[in-house]
Amino acid sequence: MLKTIWRWTKRIFIIGFISSFIYLLICKWAMPPITLTQLGALFEGDGLKRDYVSWEEISPNVKLAAMASEDQLFPDHNGFDWNALKKSFATDPRKKNKIAGTGASTISQQTAKNVFLWQGEGFMKYVRKAPEFYFTQLTEWIWGKQRILEVYLNTIEMGKGIFGIEAASQAYFKKPAKNLTRSEAAQIIACLPNPKVYTVKPQSRFVSWKYKWILRQMNNIQDDPDIQALMK
Repeated sequence: MLKTIWRWTKRIFIIGFISSFIYLLICKWAMPPITLTQLGALFEGDGLKRDYVSWEEISPNVKLAAMASEDQLFPDHNGFDWNALKKSFATDPRKKNKIAGTGASTISQQTAKNVFLWQGEGFMKYVRKAPEFYFTQLTEWIWGKQRILEVYLNTIEMGKGIFGIEAASQAYFKKPAKNLTRSEAAQIIACLPNPKVYTVKPQSRFVSWKYKWILRQMNNIQDDPDIQALMK
C-alpha cells in the first residue's frame, strides 16, 4: 500500500514538474490564457476585464512607475533582492538612493505568483513559498527581465476585476496604455498593494498620497543606466 502511494506520488510530482515547465516555456512567448487570480475574480463576481498588450504598447512611464514603486532593484537582482541589495549599495554609488520597494516581494516573485500560483495569506502563503521560489528562478533564467516586466504589467490586478495595464488605462483614463502620462501611470501603480481597497477612481486617500511618492521615486531612478537599458 505504501509503495503504491509512493509510486503515484512520484508520478504526480514528475508530471506536475514537466507540465509546469512546459507551460512556463510557452509563456515566454504567449500570455497566460487565464490565471488563478483571474478565475477568483470571476467566482467572486468582480468580472474579468483584460486586454493583453505587447511591450511596445506599454508606456515607458508605466514601466518606470512599476519599478519605482514595487522593486527599484529589479534590473540588478536575480529574482530575490538580498544579494543584489548588498552588492548594489557596495559597488555602485549611483544606486545608494534606491530602495527595494514597499513590499517584501520583488516584481519577479509577484509575477511568478500571479501567473503560476495563487493569492492568499496565512497558511497558504507558506505553502506557496517553495513553488514561488522555483517559478521565480526559472522565469529569471528563461524569460529575462523585459519579459517578466511585460507579463507582470499585463496580469497584475489593478482594480476589482481589472487585470493588466491596458484594461486599467481604459477603465480609469479612457486611453490606451501606451499614451499614459507619468502622473496617470503613477496613479494606477499606486493601487497595487491592495487594488480592491486602494482605488484609482474614485481616488482613495492612500492612492492620492502614494502616487506622488511614486513620482518622486521615478525622478530618483530614471537616470540609472540599468533602468534605462531595460526600458529600451
